[in-house]
Amino acid sequence: MTTEVILVKAGQLLLSLSILVVLHELGHFIPAKLFKTRVEKFYLFFDPWFSLFKIKKGETEYGIGWLPLGGYVKISGMIDESMDKDAMALPPQPYEFRSKPAWQRLIIMIGGVTVNVLLAFFIYAMILWHWGEKYLPTDAVKYGIAVDSLGQSIGLRDGDKIVGVNHQKIEQFNAITAQVILQEAKSIEVVRDGQEQSIAIPDGFIRALLKQKEPFAYIRVPYYVDRFEKGSIAEKSGLFKPGDQMLSINGLSVPYFSDFAKELRKHKNEKVNIGVLRGQDSVVIPIQLDDKAKLGIYPQDPEKFFSFKTKTYTLLEAIPAGFKMSVDKLVKYVQQLRLIFVSKEVKVSESLGGFMSIGNLFPEAWDWLTFWEMTAFLSIILAFMNILPIPALDGGHVLFLLYEIITGRKPSEKFLEYAQIAGMIILFGLLLLANGLDFWRHIISKWF
Repeated sequence: MTTEVILVKAGQLLLSLSILVVLHELGHFIPAKLFKTRVEKFYLFFDPWFSLFKIKKGETEYGIGWLPLGGYVKISGMIDESMDKDAMALPPQPYEFRSKPAWQRLIIMIGGVTVNVLLAFFIYAMILWHWGEKYLPTDAVKYGIAVDSLGQSIGLRDGDKIVGVNHQKIEQFNAITAQVILQEAKSIEVVRDGQEQSIAIPDGFIRALLKQKEPFAYIRVPYYVDRFEKGSIAEKSGLFKPGDQMLSINGLSVPYFSDFAKELRKHKNEKVNIGVLRGQDSVVIPIQLDDKAKLGIYPQDPEKFFSFKTKTYTLLEAIPAGFKMSVDKLVKYVQQLRLIFVSKEVKVSESLGGFMSIGNLFPEAWDWLTFWEMTAFLSIILAFMNILPIPALDGGHVLFLLYEIITGRKPSEKFLEYAQIAGMIILFGLLLLANGLDFWRHIISKWF
């Protein structure tokens, strides 16, 4: 991965998290102010020892910390990550969180999660309104699939046409891999040579699929030249032209991009003859390969060969559709988490990831559609994780407030303090584990 790609991915991740954190904390800030509760700090990112920027307006200090692991609002009279014991030892003041009725404290605490849910719903609705919903129907994959070694290991072949997973039709081609994982599928139905066949999925396949973090099947497309990688063999030779159709290598017919790439890798450091169709003319181009066996030719967009569908929405149609999409994304995320605990195929050490894994979900080139899709999805994740009943998370505070409202008894401040400490230990442990696994997978393991 080049430095430029790393910076683009990191920039998208940083901007996305900044939007989510600021709006989440705003969800706490606004009801706190409405209920006349003092907010001492409003920070994007954490600021241990020092901050990058800060300004005080009224009773609140606004700032940007140097540690990009989230953000916070510090509310007076609340036991939080600041563990300000001195302030809590003083008599309660009318402007403090602890002095407010339980129902007001509850609204303040669920404000962040509420904003994240509404934000995801809003973003998805705006995406559908502006871009629509674009997808490739599974039955439109007319050249069949190109499978990797994992797909081949269970009996799939290049050119197969997938028609179902677990005997259920999948409308969108890009949803196939997710359905195999979430359903813990036992079979994939394909059409091969005009006959429908059922390919059994053996134990271990889903685990291997999760580990490689890539689909096992791609659309098979004819190989037409679009453009050249700067400094590549193809560009330096000057022999290839945009619009050329790549057909063969040393006389072997390989008209599809995936087949061409596989065959080319067999000829490292060799001179090969590339068969090309240029207009109505057949051309043979001799080319010397290096040890990477790559020409550096980008293929034309698959949309030139397939009938992609785009479902458009009016603003009024996009609103309920955005809500439905938010719910669907949440359900699928919960299903993924469930697999970690109940599936023999899913291992925590292979599935859990930190900031590197999240950053890799963003594309290598800045794309606003993908950026907003990822931001909406991360907003759903942030909402779900924050509402979990773990002390130090919003859900932990909500749990204790619900207990107070139901029983009429408020947990002691000492109990809340110990619970906060326990929750912080759990969260920091999970944070270290997730990012430690990332560091191992992406950096350390590559050294061995």
